[in-house]
Amino acid sequence: MSREFPGVALVGMGPGDPGLLTLRAAEALRKADLVIADRAGCPPEILAHCREDAEIVDTAEGGHLELAVRAAKAGRYVVRLFRGDPGLACDLAGEGGGLEKAGVPFQVIPGVSAVTGVPGYAGIPLTDADHREVRIVDIGEGGVDWDRFSSPDATLVVLGAENTVAEVAKGLIAAGRPDTTPAAMTTLGTTTEQETVVSTLQRLAADTKGMEAPAMIIVGDVVTWRDRLAWFETKPLFGWRVLVPRTKEQAASLSEQLREYGAVPEEVPTISVEPPRTPQQMERAVKGLVTGRYEWVVFTSTNAVRAVREKFSDYGLDARAFAGLKVAAVGEQTSRALVEFGVQPDLVPTGQQSSEGLLEVWPPYDEDLDPINRILLPRADIATDTLIAGLTDLGWECEDVTAYRTVRAAPPPAPIREAIKGGGFDAVLFTSSSTVKNLIGIAGKPHNVTVIACIGPQTAKTAEEYGLRVDVLSEKPSVSALAEALAEYGARRRATQIENGDPLRKPSQMRRGARRRR
Repeated sequence: MSREFPGVALVGMGPGDPGLLTLRAAEALRKADLVIADRAGCPPEILAHCREDAEIVDTAEGGHLELAVRAAKAGRYVVRLFRGDPGLACDLAGEGGGLEKAGVPFQVIPGVSAVTGVPGYAGIPLTDADHREVRIVDIGEGGVDWDRFSSPDATLVVLGAENTVAEVAKGLIAAGRPDTTPAAMTTLGTTTEQETVVSTLQRLAADTKGMEAPAMIIVGDVVTWRDRLAWFETKPLFGWRVLVPRTKEQAASLSEQLREYGAVPEEVPTISVEPPRTPQQMERAVKGLVTGRYEWVVFTSTNAVRAVREKFSDYGLDARAFAGLKVAAVGEQTSRALVEFGVQPDLVPTGQQSSEGLLEVWPPYDEDLDPINRILLPRADIATDTLIAGLTDLGWECEDVTAYRTVRAAPPPAPIREAIKGGGFDAVLFTSSSTVKNLIGIAGKPHNVTVIACIGPQTAKTAEEYGLRVDVLSEKPSVSALAEALAEYGARRRATQIENGDPLRKPSQMRRGARRRR
């Protein structure tokens, strides 16, 4: 139980993008014993900041103010989450007043308000050199005197107008705003489902018909800045749902890169990495590393680095045990994993980042220069013999040690399987031939509208053998290059749609029955 602040923190979580959560809000969630939030409107990434033992209560259950009072008086630290900022279009006054009346100490942790966050993500500045005044109106309760908002020099931000767009426009025009006044409506702001329509007061209701809630209307000349300042919805993979079929540990960096391109990555493990059935072989290999049995150690994957690192930890060893050894790595990711371990690789392929690429730069054994001719290869149980054969031809003796086993993961949940086969994903990234085989084995073949991206020629060949059309092939066999190649494909596709005057539609919206987006 946290005693540092026995009371209630009224916390703003931002308008939708979990990345807009403030540092202070994240700290409060980490300390909280009880978190009260609207579960339907709270991104799971925000609740991920909570302790595992924290109690989370949905406001939909009702009575949350009374619950907060009881918990705080019992010495528990309570966090009450509000969407946006607690003091703007939220009930800070009501709930804060209730806590004060009950004698419960509280603090307010402001959040990024939708009033500033949503226009920022839509590329619309609320002020510029010619417009210095901003007026905000929440029309959720109705009864607005539009004459108070008739000044053409003020930017008007209208909240709660999802179902009354026509009434808002008519009211402003009747109050004296020209019907040609620029107006924009943004729905689901700051999320990857964000949609913005730019229009005029006269056309706004017709142009925004069918748009989803929550929505915000911005009225004024500042709306014209969007043509130059739109940055979020123009990302190359904006809103694309991208399947990342890798092990959970390997998917993190790739998913983060995809988010930077505007995508919504969904990680579906296709391979489960498990320890070898008999650990004695790895134990002997680690002992050989320490006693000078090997001249080289070759790492062909991040999983191999992790397996050796874990075995080192079991024996109380660290990177210093590699002193006097030469270390080779295949690929950027593997090299990075070694550096994080504290080991700087001596040899990394400069061209093709594969076993073949490593063999191209590997030196032949020279008995005068090399005191030992033995190489350790800690690898998967299903690794190919290409590397061993090539090193043997160069005069080296290889000890191929099973550092980990790869087994097919369990099938994903039914909604994921249905989305894969039904075209619910915009793209799928295949990072090896095994991910192709295993994904199809556990979930079925992706729909033909889904963009297929492969990390290299061999992976592409396997995908084609399974009847898939390969749309994207990375120039370099690295996951970073693969994500970049997909982003370039998305940018070209978007540019073509604009050039042809076609509506901007994601691949998943090309399938029959998909909801068409403006």
